[in-house]
Amino acid sequence: MFLAGTLLNALAVVVGTTIGLLFGSRMPERMQRTVTDGLGIFTIAIGLALALRLLFDSSAPAGTDLVVLAALLVGAVIGELLRLSERLDALGDWFQHRLARGDRPSRVSEAFVTASLVFCVGPLTILGSIENGLTGDIQLLAVKSMLDGFASIAFAAALGAGVYLSVLTVLVVQGGLATLAWLLGSGLDPVAIDAASAAGGLILIGMGLRLLEIKRVRVASFLPALLLAPIFVWLAALIRTALG
Repeated sequence: MFLAGTLLNALAVVVGTTIGLLFGSRMPERMQRTVTDGLGIFTIAIGLALALRLLFDSSAPAGTDLVVLAALLVGAVIGELLRLSERLDALGDWFQHRLARGDRPSRVSEAFVTASLVFCVGPLTILGSIENGLTGDIQLLAVKSMLDGFASIAFAAALGAGVYLSVLTVLVVQGGLATLAWLLGSGLDPVAIDAASAAGGLILIGMGLRLLEIKRVRVASFLPALLLAPIFVWLAALIRTALG
């Protein structure tokens, strides 16, 4: 089944979030803040690993890093024109107002946006979903499910029940990629996947800066770069072929 891996990943996030909430409710505020800082540091580390992988990939054509930069900048312009940051924050705020109880402070919006980006940006999301869609193999998404399950424990402990909402993003993003792969029956160029992963890594670094309260980067505005990076890689390949 081409959606089996996505459903497994969603289940892992639900289970992990539930465990995190059971333990997180017993944590003092200072401990929750420290856990959040740890998540911020970890998110930046993952983002750097994804971004730097492309720089040290000897198989990537020269200038691919500039292609990623172009995708990031053009994506940011498109994201701002579409007001993606405001729309995503508004969606999170809508959930927050609906789910907040009494006068207690709620972090539903922050939890939703943060967890959604972390769970849906990265090579395992792209490669795993495509492989599941093409062959039915869920091995990569099973690994990702385990990682996301543990991550959701920490996110829920630090940020609260809003992590549950990221399940919707996992279902839409991974399910959409798997469905497209199933319908098209062909894979993506490895360089294009690496470029999308590198762009995703840079977006994750911005998310980490938000978690550490260093700078409130408008990360959602950069999301179009995930689609533009593979397209720009394809265009760059066409230009190199034309120039001979």
